[in-house]
Amino acid sequence: MKAFTLLLTRSIVAATLAFGLSSCATKLGPAAKYSTTFDPPVAQVNNPSALRVKLSTGAQRIYVVEGSRVILASPCSVGTASDPTPKGNFTIYHKNATRRRQSSPGAGYPMSYWMEFKAAYGMHWGFVKPFPCTHGCVRLPIKTAKKIFDLVRVGTPLSISTSQPEDATVGRTLPVLDDSQMPDPPNSYMLSPQVFTDAAKGKLYTY
Repeated sequence: MKAFTLLLTRSIVAATLAFGLSSCATKLGPAAKYSTTFDPPVAQVNNPSALRVKLSTGAQRIYVVEGSRVILASPCSVGTASDPTPKGNFTIYHKNATRRRQSSPGAGYPMSYWMEFKAAYGMHWGFVKPFPCTHGCVRLPIKTAKKIFDLVRVGTPLSISTSQPEDATVGRTLPVLDDSQMPDPPNSYMLSPQVFTDAAKGKLYTY
């Protein structure tokens, strides 16, 4: 009887430990939060003309690098399977900090810190989610968008592929950002000049 009780106790303890480890495993990694709270650090740049941008569509990560050194790293959102972000080697050829959407629906919607790399495709501020959700553009957290816009110039190379080597290093340390539950700012605000005034401060509305 004692042997049976001991065996049962050991089984319960083992099951409890297994459950505990399993529960911990689901909690590994930084907690999800709104993209408006994310403020990526920027390393010192030694040669601005040597900067490159690397985008991983699989990991939804963007990196500004100088040689092998990461200057800035951030989560981002990319295109869906039906409207993918184009892959390949590009050059940022147009920048506009106060661009608005031209086509309908959504004409006039702010696309702050627009950095165009292919006709009708660009990197810009937008709500970030932990899954592909755009029509092909690259959405960036507001502070990320401002900092990358300030770092890059017309002519900065951009490499877009399913993965990047940085995914396995600095990319793994980045938080999960999820704006899917963020309340929409009033349309009157989004269509006003204030949205760009706030963007210049690295903020959006009252978030």
